[in-house]
Amino acid sequence: MIYNNVRHECNLYNFFFAPRGNRRVMELGRKITQMYLNPFDKIIGIIGAKDSGKSMLIKGMFPGIQMVESDDEFDILNMPLLNAEDVGFYTPRTFHVDVRSARKYVSLEEIAKAVHNVIGMNKRVIVEHFEILYPVLKRNADLLIGIGEEVIVTRPSLFGPLPDNIANVVFDSLIYRKMTHSAEELFGYCVKDIDRPKCIRSDIKHGFMLNYTEKPSFDLAEIEEKILDLIHQDLPIKPYDEEHIQIGDYVMDCTAPLLHVESTGQIEDFSLVKEYYYEPKFHLYAVAGTVGHKHEETEKNEELNNIEI
Repeated sequence: MIYNNVRHECNLYNFFFAPRGNRRVMELGRKITQMYLNPFDKIIGIIGAKDSGKSMLIKGMFPGIQMVESDDEFDILNMPLLNAEDVGFYTPRTFHVDVRSARKYVSLEEIAKAVHNVIGMNKRVIVEHFEILYPVLKRNADLLIGIGEEVIVTRPSLFGPLPDNIANVVFDSLIYRKMTHSAEELFGYCVKDIDRPKCIRSDIKHGFMLNYTEKPSFDLAEIEEKILDLIHQDLPIKPYDEEHIQIGDYVMDCTAPLLHVESTGQIEDFSLVKEYYYEPKFHLYAVAGTVGHKHEETEKNEELNNIEI
């Protein structure tokens, strides 16, 4: 059967902000499945560094998928992908393999053979760390997804993009997402004792944006100075549990505890936009902060989300 979809055939790649927060990443995964997954795709390649949110993205794309995430040798050697012919009639239709973990116990050649075997049975394989397997597999993914500061979604042609191309982009950009999330937590720390309206999180390039239902009362220049002081103190940042992080001695709520730099001093060139921006469409007041480059105040701050190709 031939599947035709102009969105797939005419599309080179798409960029999405990679959200900070496990629930938001899973929601993006659901949308990617709805918009870009071809029902006849056999190999879904996922590329991203450790703690970039790959597992949450996969869980959002394929709810209920049986994932092999453990480094335990027994789990790896007994994962369904390597035993697809031994599980009887009720074999899974979608398999998962984390190549970085599996290659500690199984050769890349064996993993590649198992992938070819499963797709030959008209089943689907989700290959995490696809760039590691590609040189041995010698076949590109049908849908290739990279997650760094942004999420890149592409359907490679004969001429690419190749997995290493995606890997170079997302590995280099992940630090901006970690710095941004850490800076956003410092902002929350600095305003924790100030009465403020409800806010909705959103994203900008190399930064964060908080959208308040009413105009907050805090002084943005003063808040920036407090954040810069915390950065200067170089306080350690580490996960406390699945829903909290610890900054210095202070424990606070966090939607993605693993997605941070190791200390506040690793946040480079932080600046806060010193003005509340009103969004008339949704009646929200926006507060924005940037990292990685020193933000220069302009009349409209229109350069925050410029497209660069």
